[in-house]
Amino acid sequence: MNVSDIEFGIDTFGDLPRDDRGGIVSYGAAIRATLAEAVLADQLGIDAIAIGEHHRPEFAISTPETVLAGIATATSRIRLGSGVTVLSSDDPVRVFQRFATVDALSDGRAEVILGRGSFTESFPLFGYDLSDYELLFDEKIDLFHRLLDEKPVTWEGTTRAPLHEADVFPKTDGGRLRTWVGVGGTPQSVLRTAHYGFRLMLAIIGGAPARFVPYVDLYRRAAEQLGTTAHPVGMHSPGFIAATDEEAKELFYPGYREVRDRIGALRGWPPLQRSEFEADVARGSLYVGSPETVARRMADAIRTLDVGRFDLIYTAGGAMAASARLRAVELYATRVIPMVRELLAEAPARPAATGEAFRR
Repeated sequence: MNVSDIEFGIDTFGDLPRDDRGGIVSYGAAIRATLAEAVLADQLGIDAIAIGEHHRPEFAISTPETVLAGIATATSRIRLGSGVTVLSSDDPVRVFQRFATVDALSDGRAEVILGRGSFTESFPLFGYDLSDYELLFDEKIDLFHRLLDEKPVTWEGTTRAPLHEADVFPKTDGGRLRTWVGVGGTPQSVLRTAHYGFRLMLAIIGGAPARFVPYVDLYRRAAEQLGTTAHPVGMHSPGFIAATDEEAKELFYPGYREVRDRIGALRGWPPLQRSEFEADVARGSLYVGSPETVARRMADAIRTLDVGRFDLIYTAGGAMAASARLRAVELYATRVIPMVRELLAEAPARPAATGEAFRR
């Protein structure tokens, strides 16, 4: 892949930032902060922004498409996507309609990243049974795939009412929504993505990126054998950028630890240790530091996985000042991305695996 073709994005879940006096802002202020960050990203040439869907007190955004619609009218070039849309607890028809509307408002810049989500609050909230976790996603992604043709659909399943020659509006000007599937690292999810010819977005939130190499290879080999399109693979990981490594870590760590321990308590994880954090910053999937440090680590990950898109989850540190978040977006656009492109131009990506390797 040509270095100039690699895309760079930012991701946010609408984490609640702090104001200039150190207080946690309201949910409304957090959403407006996300809008300001998206506008700055657009002005500085960042390729994409993805907005996550959550139904938890730590995050302000539960309807990404609504926020994206607001961003669409205030920007001119940046791609607008979800990160992710929890399709299992939503209706595929309504998801398509909402993103087709964002696509219209943005003049063709909408993209949807479908996923099962890393939390389960949406299931009881919208009346779904967690015991149907796999079935819900399997059926709904199949229906969504059919809707993307933008033709009358006949479909029947067990998780929603059947459709017979149902025509869904609005249509997109381009004729098809750009669609990804967010995958946390199971072969079954990778194969499903390849089966439908969707784009693969790897959610790499911890550990060495190299452990995902087999999934990139699996996606490409499966698409080859299935006769679908193997699109450039994307990855998203958390991080934060400041003037120095020390400043970035001190701004990022307190909020990151707080959110991680709150979630970890629900999942039986031990409290985060500073040594664990430092190790993931040095060798894992936390891209925290100065522009130079983050650029070198990003270039290594892109080269290792041979991906065509890198999205930085720039607010994963939780409650830091809104001004620091804006500064991080600025440094990412003006310092990190150009440096990553220079580093990648100096050394080629790893060679792709062969089809024979997949068959084994």
